[in-house]
Amino acid sequence: MSDLPIGYWLKHLDRLIENDLDRVLASESLGRRHWQGLNSLHTDPGTIADLDRRLAAFLDEGEYSVTPVVEQLRQRGWVEGLVSLALTPAGEAEHEALFARVDEARRRLSRGISEQEYRATVDVLERMSANLEQG
Repeated sequence: MSDLPIGYWLKHLDRLIENDLDRVLASESLGRRHWQGLNSLHTDPGTIADLDRRLAAFLDEGEYSVTPVVEQLRQRGWVEGLVSLALTPAGEAEHEALFARVDEARRRLSRGISEQEYRATVDVLERMSANLEQG
């Protein structure tokens, strides 16, 4: 077992996930934020404010909104709507095509980890977050 603290592993893993997903999506000139925006709108259409709330934890330092990502998706014809945003049929098709590649990346990330171990890890991280949010 490593003597490195949890913060090290959280940051290290986040960078690895970011880089891996960027690599997976690079052939489409997309990054992790694009996928997160597409996936979020696929699951639950909403406003920019809705997306900002859902994806706030994923924004890089100095980023305050997913607006630039949404505009890039809109320029590709994958997002429609001015206030309430939704995927276009082309956006839904792109989401479906990308989902298989993203799902494979997730399986690679979870290789050798049982569902129970995964759930226990998420549970511990949620509780640690709640501890710090409560002060």
